[in-house]
Formats: sequence, C-alpha cells, structure tokens
Amino acid sequence: MLDHMNMARSSYYYYEKKYQAKDKYKDIKELIEQIYHQHKGRFGYRRITLEIKNKGILINHKTVLRLMKILGLKSLIRIKKYKSYKGEHGKIAPNILKRNFKAVMPNQKWATDVTEFNVSGKKLYLSPIIDLFNGEIISYDLSERPTFNQILSMLERSFKKIPNQTNLILHSDQGWQYQMKQYQYLLKQKGIKQSMSRKGNCLDNAIIENFFGILKSELFHLKKYSSINQLKQEIIDYIEYYNNERIKLNLKGMSPIQYRAHYYQI
Repeated sequence: MLDHMNMARSSYYYYEKKYQAKDKYKDIKELIEQIYHQHKGRFGYRRITLEIKNKGILINHKTVLRLMKILGLKSLIRIKKYKSYKGEHGKIAPNILKRNFKAVMPNQKWATDVTEFNVSGKKLYLSPIIDLFNGEIISYDLSERPTFNQILSMLERSFKKIPNQTNLILHSDQGWQYQMKQYQYLLKQKGIKQSMSRKGNCLDNAIIENFFGILKSELFHLKKYSSINQLKQEIIDYIEYYNNERIKLNLKGMSPIQYRAHYYQI
C-alpha cells in the first residue's frame, strides 16, 4: 500500500504515532468547557484560570487562553467604561467617601443607587446596597415603580444585618430618594453617616455603577425578555449567583461571600 501511495514508511509511522498520541490537555479542556458553560459564558480566561487553581490544579493563564481559542470559547462580556464630568458638592450631605472605595472590613462602607430596565415598554427598577469591602449585595428591592417605599424596603432588610451605631458610611448620588427627610432620619437613627456624590458625577459612586454595568452585560443584554416577571426572577437568581459563585480577581479568586467568610476566619 505504501508503494502504491508513494509514501515513505517513516512518514506512515510518524502520522500513525501522532494520531494515536494522547492529548495531555484533554482533562483540562473538559474542565474549561465545564466552567465556561456553568457560568453561561460570563468568564474569560483569567477567571477560568482562577477557578481551575481553586480546584488545586496549577496552570498558566496563557495556556488556558490558548486552549479556549482551540475550543472556540470566548467570554460574552465586554467591559464598558463610564464617562462623567466634575460637578459640585451636594447640599444635603457632604461627599465623605471622596472616591476612597477601599474598606478594610465588612459593613464599613456601603453604596446604593437605582437602575432601570425596560422590557417591551414596561419598566423595572432595582435598588441595591453594595458593601465596598467585598462587592457583596447586602440587600435590594425590585419594583415596577420608582417609589420611596422601595428604598424603605431595601433599608429595612439591610438594617437587620448590622447593629445600631456602627459608624458605617452609606454613599449615594443626589437622587430625590436620598434627599428625603425620612431617609436621612432613618440613617441617623441607625447611626449611619450619609455621603453623597457631587452633582452629575457618577464616578463618585463608581462601585455601584460598576455593579450595574456587570449585571446588564452579564444578564440583561445577553437575551430578549418576554416579561417583567421573567426579568425579575432572573435578577433574583443572578444576585444569588453574584454573591455566592461569581469569583473576582481582586478578591483572591473568591466570591464576595467566600471572601467575607475568609476575612472572619483569619
């Protein structure tokens, strides 16, 4: 057969050996695909590398990137940059935070805001509180109308998680909700310091803005929703996933709740 095909014997054995050789990355490829699909394509090679290392397997991020290209896997998420301009200081409350977004312990600095979703002309509003220590969503409320009761419901849930007089800072923009006398009174009664961004400057509240960007790019913009109720349930599921499973590079490859538990352990 070799003579008939004009092929050298050495060439035949070379290709036979090549096709029979075991792929040394076979198990890693399967693990990469498992992690990728588990997180619905939200993870890029850096987070997948961390997840693999969390399972006790040492691998270089460049190898993971190369294998993902071979497998045709690519993160569906693209980071969106925020732009703003310098505004004036608020009259209701000072900007205590001053873009110092680092917190050395849980429940030291919180931030809040409201974002809007539109599904076939109907709107849904999400009002969360995020802990600047680990990016954990402390509490939130979903409403089809932007009412002050939504803010009260969110505060009520968050207050149950901390004692009185904690000296905690709660930062927001200058939205009408946060200028209400009742809102200021509730924070004062709980012993929370109110901080507000300068007018028209979303970078002063970049942590919560960043969370909204992640939520919309990893959930809302990836599919078309048929109803507000469908979106509402998926946001609930996503926040559960975000707090417990979504690892962060700046949290040493841990999810927000894992990182908080790690803090209390040490």
